[in-house]
Amino acid sequence: MFKRRTIAAAAAGLGLLWATSAFAQFADRTIKFTNGVDEAHPVSAGVKRMQEVLNAKTGGKIKINAFWGGAAGGDLPATQALRAGTQEMVCTSTSPLVGIVKELGVFDLPFLFANEKEADAVLDGPAGQYFNKKLEEAGVVNLAYWENGFRNLTNSKHPVAKVEDFDGVKVRVMQNNIFLDTFKTLGTNAVPMAFGEVFTALETKTIDGQENPFVTIETSKFNEVQKYLSVTRHAYTPFLVLYSKKLWDQLNPQEQAALREAAVEGQKAQRAANRALNEKSLASLRAKGMQVNDISAAEQRRMFEKVKPVYDKNVPVIGPEAVNLVLDSLKKARGG
Repeated sequence: MFKRRTIAAAAAGLGLLWATSAFAQFADRTIKFTNGVDEAHPVSAGVKRMQEVLNAKTGGKIKINAFWGGAAGGDLPATQALRAGTQEMVCTSTSPLVGIVKELGVFDLPFLFANEKEADAVLDGPAGQYFNKKLEEAGVVNLAYWENGFRNLTNSKHPVAKVEDFDGVKVRVMQNNIFLDTFKTLGTNAVPMAFGEVFTALETKTIDGQENPFVTIETSKFNEVQKYLSVTRHAYTPFLVLYSKKLWDQLNPQEQAALREAAVEGQKAQRAANRALNEKSLASLRAKGMQVNDISAAEQRRMFEKVKPVYDKNVPVIGPEAVNLVLDSLKKARGG
C-alpha cells in the first residue's frame, strides 16, 4: 500500500513538473483589449473563445481584460495607443483607420461584396495578407479578421426599394468621405454625424434615416424612431483584431503563436455568432413593427451603376494596387 502511494505521489509530482515545464515559455500577462461595442455584441463570443484557447495553450498565464462600449476610449485613440506601445489590443472596424492605412478605404466602397462568403474569401486570402502587411508597417499587427457585417438603411419617410427612393432623404453617415460620397451620389442629403448623436437626431426629425447592421439597429433601438428598414447591404465592414507591434515584438514565438491561434479560433466563434444574431435581429425588428423590404437584384445593379463615380473618385486616393487586388480576389471567389 505504502509503495503504491509513493508511486502515485511521484507520478503526480512528475505530472505537475511536466505541466509547469510545458507552460514555462509563457509569462504571466494580462492583456488590455478595448473595443467600441457593448458586451452583448458578438465580439464577446470571439473574446470568450480567445480566452478558452489561451487557457489551454498557456495554462491560463495569458489573460484578456476586455473593456466594452468604448469605456477605455474610441477605436482611433486606442489604435494610436497600440502604435505608441502603451496598450496591447483593440478590436476596431476598418473605417476609422483610413487616416493611418489609406488602403483600408477599399472596404468602404459601396456594394463591393455580395455576401459573407465573398468577404471571407477575400479577407482570409492573399488580399487579407496584403492589408496585414500595411498594418504592420503602420505599427499594429492584425491577428485575424472578425466581422461587423453588412450595413442597411433605415428611415422614417418611405421604403427605399429603387434608386429614385433615395432622393431627398436626409441620412446620417459616418464621418468618412467615401460614405459621404456614396450617399450624396445616390441622391440623399447625407449628413456626417457622430454615432452617439444619431438616436436623438432621428427622434427630433433632424435627420430622416441612418445606416448600420441589423444588430446595431436593434441594440440602438432605432426601431423606436424609424419605420422603414431597407435591406440595401450597401457596404460590408470587417473588424480587425490588432496588437501593438512594439509590444508584439517583445513576445516570444510561442506567445505570438498562441495569440494568433486564439484570434483565429475567436474569428470562427465571432463570425458565427454575428451571422446568427443578425438574422435574429432582423426577425426581431420585423416583430417590433418595422416595415422591411428587400432590394431586387436588378435594382441592386442600378444602385451599383449609380455609385460608380464614387469608385472613380476614390480609387486613386485608396491606391489602385489595393483596389485591384481585392477586385481580382473577388473575381476568383465568384469563379470568374
